[in-house]
This record gives sequence, structure tokens and C-alpha cells, in this order.
Amino acid sequence: MNKLAPLFLATALASSNAVANNDSYAPVFAGLAMDCIHKEYTNKIAHFMNSDEDLKPPRELYPAFYGCFDWHSSVHGHWLLVRLLNTHADTVDTQAIIAKLDKSFTADNIAGELASYQRPGLKSFERPYGIAWLFQLTAELRQSSLPQAKRWLDNLMPLEQQAVEYISEWLPKLAYPIRTGEHSQTAFAFGLMLDYSRVAGEKVFEALLTERIKTLYMSDVNCPLAYEPSGQDFLSPCVAEADLMRRVMSKEQFANWLGEFFPELDANTGADWLKPAVVIDKTDGKLAHLDGLNTSRAWMLEGIIAGLPADDARIKPLQAAVEAHRTAGLDAVLGDMHYMGSHWLGSFATYLQTGRGIQR
Repeated sequence: MNKLAPLFLATALASSNAVANNDSYAPVFAGLAMDCIHKEYTNKIAHFMNSDEDLKPPRELYPAFYGCFDWHSSVHGHWLLVRLLNTHADTVDTQAIIAKLDKSFTADNIAGELASYQRPGLKSFERPYGIAWLFQLTAELRQSSLPQAKRWLDNLMPLEQQAVEYISEWLPKLAYPIRTGEHSQTAFAFGLMLDYSRVAGEKVFEALLTERIKTLYMSDVNCPLAYEPSGQDFLSPCVAEADLMRRVMSKEQFANWLGEFFPELDANTGADWLKPAVVIDKTDGKLAHLDGLNTSRAWMLEGIIAGLPADDARIKPLQAAVEAHRTAGLDAVLGDMHYMGSHWLGSFATYLQTGRGIQR
């Protein structure tokens, strides 16, 4: 269990219901990221080796993003901290967070990240999930008023631009969407990438993403939601796709598309339509994914609601599903977590509670 979380919880809140209704969650979530972004071990490296020279410890392979068990969790742990500086600077330890980010975002560290990313065979590194979070991180820095943010972003820009180049090369070759409930899912990643492109003013990248999204997903109907979740999902293939598609349609178009995609969803839909998942063993990193599924479903359902006309009759059952999943997700983050959950679930909870996904 994360050592900081109980300390914050004792003074900040007693239940997830309290968190949902106030801002006391911010120091709790910040504490989870602060506890891991420079914690090198345990570590799971997604690594491609060309020679003995590529056998190095995480801190040398990934000098900025070596903590939080794996690269993508480190990236979105850093995003979490920037996000809370942007949204809750008065309730988190701003100076301690800035010191942590200063340690990570040096020019030398990002040059080391770029050197690793540019090695032969690494074009698919952390594609698409980790790269989507990298884009979210630089988008968040663009929206920050902190004086340090411009320097951090300037240092990260070469890594960001290399990622844009690699993803732009890949997108036209992707003949089919990837519909898993884990890191390789394209619907979730494309949503984050599209949001980034709009914040960054990357018009060419936005146009390419929009074209590929419509080509890959527009004709989908009757998504088999009854087959979800798989045993180690942290993303819903069906709900993530719907949350993606509202980003590329008008409200009226999306309302019609959603009727074909979720034909069983109407004003009378009950709680059985989408139930929160249950985790049996939180020490098993894969099984613990389901705690994240509840949280990501909650924010994606909120995204779907945001994409519908205000008088749509489906909003009421969707909102009920949001609250059921929010409660389950936050109970996990604020409960007795093992490091297999604490190194990443704070980012998902922050994304949900700060409404990041529904900001245009």
C-alpha cells in the first residue's frame, strides 16, 4: 500500500462520496504520483535490444520517466502533477511538486529519452497508450500559467515532435482498429491524441487523426457490451469508442450514431446495462486493472453525455452508470491499495475528477 495515502486520507476525507463532492482528493492523488515518479524499482521495462549496449537500468534508458513501475505510468504520473498544479494549486504542495518536475524535465533527461526513442526498432515504443499520455502531458503544459511550464515544454518538444512523426507514419498503415481493453486499444488513445492536437494547434495531425477515426469506426453498430469486461481490462472497448466518436461529430450526428451503436440504451435502461467490475486480488497487477476500468468508464460515460443534446432521454441512465462507476473507482483509489494499483490509479482518478476528458 502507498505510504502517503493514509496520511492524506486521515486529514482530508472519510469516503469516496466526500471526494466526489469537494476538492480534498487533490493532495491524495498528488501524493500517489509524488511517491512513485522517481521510484525506480520495482520496474517493468518495455524494451527492445539491438546489442549489449542497450542493457541498462531504467534510469539510464529513460532518465525522465523511469519511475512508477513502467514508462507510461511515469508519464501520466507527471501529467497528474501538472494537471493538479493547473486545477488545484491552492490545495497541493506546489513547491514540492515543482521541485519534482524540475528534476524530471531537464534538457539532458529529455535528450536521453529522445535518444532511447530514436534507437532502431523503437518506432512502436509505447504505441499508442504511452504516447497518448505523453501528448496529454505536453498539452497540459501548454495550458499552464506556471513560469516553469514553458521551460519544461521547450525541453519536451523534441520528444513530442518525434512522437507526432512516428504516429503520423503509423496511422495510414493501420488497416483495422485495435479493440482490446488494455494498452494497445486505439479508441482511447486516439481520443487523447485528438484532444492534444487541438490544444497544440497541430492541424495536420488533427486532420489525419480525424480521417482515420471516421474511417475505422464510423460504420460500427451494435457494440457487444454484454461481452465486457474481459478479466484484465482497464478500458472498455465499447464505451471508449463512443467517447471517441463524440469528438468528431455534431451533437445531433452523435445522438443518431449512438442509437445504432448502443441500440439497447434508452430512457428506460436499468442498472444492469453496465455494472461496475470487481477486483478479487489487488496484488495482481493485471487483475487490478479492473479498478481502473471503473474509473475510465465513469469519465467516458461523462464524455458521451457531453456529446449528446441536453434533452436526450438517454442522459438519465447514463448518469446513473457514471455515479455507480465513480463510486467503485474512487473506493479503489482511496482504499487499501497495493503498489500494483497505486502507481497508476491516481492518474485515472485525477482525469475523472478534474473533468479532463470533456474539456474542448
